[in-house]
Amino acid sequence: MTARPPTPRRAPITDWTHRVLTHAYRGQPPADVIARAVRLLATADGHLDTRGQLTTERAARRQK
Repeated sequence: MTARPPTPRRAPITDWTHRVLTHAYRGQPPADVIARAVRLLATADGHLDTRGQLTTERAARRQK
């Protein structure tokens, strides 16, 4: 008996978000667009380093 693959987590989106995804990013998988947006936001907020790795508070304090 083989194990079933894990089910991906899905968060509900608003009607506005759906409209943006379907009109501005036509032809692109919504999950890919949202993943890029989260990565950009996390980088801008200082939660990811330049390699895309999560930063710890301790590491962030050392960089300041």
